[in-house]
Amino acid sequence: MNKKDLGLLVLILVVGLGVYLRNPLFLSPNNLANTANLIGLFGLFSIAQGFVIITGGIELSVGSMMALLGVLFVDMVGRLGVPWPIAAAIVIALGLLLGLAHGLLITKLRMQPFVVTLCGLLIYRGASRGYTADATAGFPFGSTYPGLDFFVARPWGIPTSVFVLAVVGVIAWVVLHRSVFGRYLYAVGKNEEAAKFSGIRTSVVIAAAYVICAGLTAIAAIFLAMYTRSVSPSSHANFYELYAIAAAVLGGFSLRGGEGSIVGVILGTILLQVLQNLVNLLGIPSSLNFAVMGTVILVGVLVDQQWGHFRERRRIREAARSSLEQPAE
Repeated sequence: MNKKDLGLLVLILVVGLGVYLRNPLFLSPNNLANTANLIGLFGLFSIAQGFVIITGGIELSVGSMMALLGVLFVDMVGRLGVPWPIAAAIVIALGLLLGLAHGLLITKLRMQPFVVTLCGLLIYRGASRGYTADATAGFPFGSTYPGLDFFVARPWGIPTSVFVLAVVGVIAWVVLHRSVFGRYLYAVGKNEEAAKFSGIRTSVVIAAAYVICAGLTAIAAIFLAMYTRSVSPSSHANFYELYAIAAAVLGGFSLRGGEGSIVGVILGTILLQVLQNLVNLLGIPSSLNFAVMGTVILVGVLVDQQWGHFRERRRIREAARSSLEQPAE
């Protein structure tokens, strides 16, 4: 854990203590379990966003993709009678294909990530609304599906989503911080042209980042669909891409690319959910949630920008000092 992650952890503890002092229900078992469930769910697609941001890209279609995949999962299981493991596999495969499509449009056709994923945001939301004719997709009343309660179970009082986040977080940490592919992601984010000249297949690395992002988003879509038990395409997972970006930025991922840690993005997710809990427990209007998210992103980007300028100035000063200290020949 680096200094930035440690500082974020301290901030979480301070904010959590403040919330508890204002409302002791914050530490009630039911509230902690609900908050942990949301941390697990939001953490999945926040880690997904981090893989894209570290390459210098952005994924704006997360929420709309979750709406479309959630609708398809609920409809396949509830109306078409597809066994849920098969339905889940289909949804995850479709998510991977959507991520691959984004990656190819960005790397092969040289389209801007912002444009590609913004179009995806509109297309997937529209497709989900068209698929249901703007109706809500849900499971038939009284229906039961053996094994499907895995997504909402709480073994030992801990939601399943937390265990899944832990597994995904460990794998993502190894991939990002201990693998060759992870070093390639950092290199591409730092300087794509330099990475290409050093022999890295930058197009493959970038496309893989979008595939990973969409695959994790598909898993989160299933958990969210089971959490809500129904999917209203017009509002389901609305603006969730903002939560993911905010969590990544809070966790140290630079929107310029080339920086970030998995521990950081998980801590960023925890902080956002603690702030969300603060809004709910103190009776603050939920309409202010987006204002909070916007402020968090703005402050995070501002701090990142100023920190980048500070490091660049320090590097220039050190280089100048080193050149002055070298003896003349």
